[in-house]
Amino acid sequence: MDQPERTREVHIHVNERPVILGTHEATGLVIKETAIAQHVPIQSDFVLSEELGGHRSKVVGDEDKIDVKEGSRFLAIPPDDNS
Repeated sequence: MDQPERTREVHIHVNERPVILGTHEATGLVIKETAIAQHVPIQSDFVLSEELGGHRSKVVGDEDKIDVKEGSRFLAIPPDDNS
């Protein structure tokens, strides 16, 4: 049926700031670049983690594709130069 493909906005948070994604599947880099474009004060080389709840989180690499859900929360921090 001639229904256009739905692109639904997904409302997430990056560093406690609201960000609107245009897709439910995104890479870590897309999430960071979208946040930067929406004035979240991070940089594209920051390390991105998805907050999973219960004090758990998972690092999301720039090329990692993840299923982003409404209300997903992410933390972006500067890379550690002391490794």
